[in-house]
Amino acid sequence: MNTEVKGTTLPVLEVVLDIGEEVISTHGELSWMSPNLEMSQTTGTGGKHGLMAGLKRLAGGGGLFLTRYRASNGQAMVAFAAKLPGRIFPVEITSGAGFYVHRHGWLCATPEVQPSVGFQQSFRGGLWGGDGFVLERLEGQGTAWVELAGEIMTYDLASGQSLLVHPGHVGVFQDTVSFQMTRVPGIANKLFGEDGFHLVALTGPGTVWLQSMPLPILAHSLSPYLGNVSTTGAAATGGIAGGVIGNLIGRDV
Repeated sequence: MNTEVKGTTLPVLEVVLDIGEEVISTHGELSWMSPNLEMSQTTGTGGKHGLMAGLKRLAGGGGLFLTRYRASNGQAMVAFAAKLPGRIFPVEITSGAGFYVHRHGWLCATPEVQPSVGFQQSFRGGLWGGDGFVLERLEGQGTAWVELAGEIMTYDLASGQSLLVHPGHVGVFQDTVSFQMTRVPGIANKLFGEDGFHLVALTGPGTVWLQSMPLPILAHSLSPYLGNVSTTGAAATGGIAGGVIGNLIGRDV
């Protein structure tokens, strides 16, 4: 297997598979592939098969099925493109040493990697739009590729060293790092802070990768400029209807 991350601002992970090699991903990650690549669906990886493995992923914000890409007729290629400006990079997973990844971060992995439920915290809405804070856990044995948005900041936390992070900026961290949901203290923050004042306390030892432009925060920043979609749609419909009526009246006159 040969892998290469191509591009800069919007990178693409290109995976070239020899006969018998395969990778797995969630639905919707495929960008393009060679026609001789065999695609199938599976509920389990890493020797763990069956419905229960898929249900655990579903509970963690993932999908019931995973897509398996296998080279069965000569060398084959599959590519996964970034959804936002940012970076794609690999993490090496060994037995007893896994990773937690934000729900949109896992791109693909070798077949012995096991994605499962990690953590899920619901919020009332606001910045999150009902999406909540969801982590997937990657364990097993192999290589996984993750996608983070914006600039990537890496922190190596010593034992007992903590970092308070806005949930949207959490990208990836080793499972040796403990985490706990908390809030900024103070009455004013509780009354007026809404969901923006939920923080994740990450405590070492271990490495943490943070992202500067997560999708929920980007969407929240753009929302004032998008206007009311339903109002815009109604105005457009009214304009079209008015034009049609005007043409009919003009013809009758």
